[in-house]
Amino acid sequence: MYNTSVPDADTMVRLHLSESPFSASPSAVAAATAALERVNRYPAPQRESLVEALAEHWGVRENQIAVANGSDELVLATALSLGELSHPGLVTAGTFPGYREALERIGRGAVALPLRYADIGVEAFADRLLHHGIGYVCNPHNPSGTALSRDTFGTLVSAAHAGQVPLVFDEAYQEFSDPGLPQTRDFLDRGAPVLALRTFSKAYGLAALRIGYAIGRADLIAEVRRTLNVLPFSVNRVAQAAALAALADQRFLSEIRDGTAERRKWFCAELERRGYRYLSSVTNFVAVQVVASAEAQNALAKDYGILVRDTGIFGFPGHLRVSLGTENELRTFLDALDQLTADQGASNGSWSDIIGPGGTTRGAQRGVG
Repeated sequence: MYNTSVPDADTMVRLHLSESPFSASPSAVAAATAALERVNRYPAPQRESLVEALAEHWGVRENQIAVANGSDELVLATALSLGELSHPGLVTAGTFPGYREALERIGRGAVALPLRYADIGVEAFADRLLHHGIGYVCNPHNPSGTALSRDTFGTLVSAAHAGQVPLVFDEAYQEFSDPGLPQTRDFLDRGAPVLALRTFSKAYGLAALRIGYAIGRADLIAEVRRTLNVLPFSVNRVAQAAALAALADQRFLSEIRDGTAERRKWFCAELERRGYRYLSSVTNFVAVQVVASAEAQNALAKDYGILVRDTGIFGFPGHLRVSLGTENELRTFLDALDQLTADQGASNGSWSDIIGPGGTTRGAQRGVG
């Protein structure tokens, strides 16, 4: 299986981890380089400078921010810290598996509600949240690329408020979307027990440095910080310096958002022109409908040197999640997929028999079976 750990991944076309092809802000790279001069010194354990800058950026108090070693550390910290620990967590099926894995590893357990094809069943999730210790919702959704409306987002926040059950929104891909889309920050003034997980790995292009943060209600953040204090130096000096500079360069981030939107539009148009279905996305990846997605993922890696992600690993089979890399990388993927399609079609006949459900997909009936 070709998933995250591929020995020669750096020599291949990397469209499997939602990495930014635009790199990072030049000022962030310069700050990281300068920080290496003090590599012999431990980093600031409380990450004060970055916490202060993030609080100013979001217009919240400093006690509403917690900085950690990427979103993964924050998923584990929230699972360890928040809500009624004797009650299982509530997650959705067909999404980032880290929430469920963290809850199960620490002994809380998790209940996963099925998706409605590519969408979160918001009403069902809101109804069930009261009976759980904590909830996790990925928005924008990974791996489908869809996003909640303001009304549906508000429904979830209201459910958390009514039951006082902490609700964690993973907003790793929010910076790629339209700034007008709802986000957790919009709802913090309501007093609901909600917090958001954000990362510098995606739009900010600092994936190798592993740094992210949580923003939320102060009492929740306080509990998360207590857990993070067990690993006081988990956020290294270089990452802190780069993130601080990246946050200050919002012009660069705006350019990344615009460039990603243009590339997404081009890629989706190419998919339609070539006859492939896909899910509409607001992120830096597109889920392309491919019935035998695991087989296609492995064939693309083995025979063409192209890494994409079989969404079956998320419990959402039947699609390939394709990162919006360079235009040349995406053309290479499309040409390879065409070849796989042609080879499979020659042996299996009509594609219309194996294309799968339409749902919210777009494009013509064609896919790799």
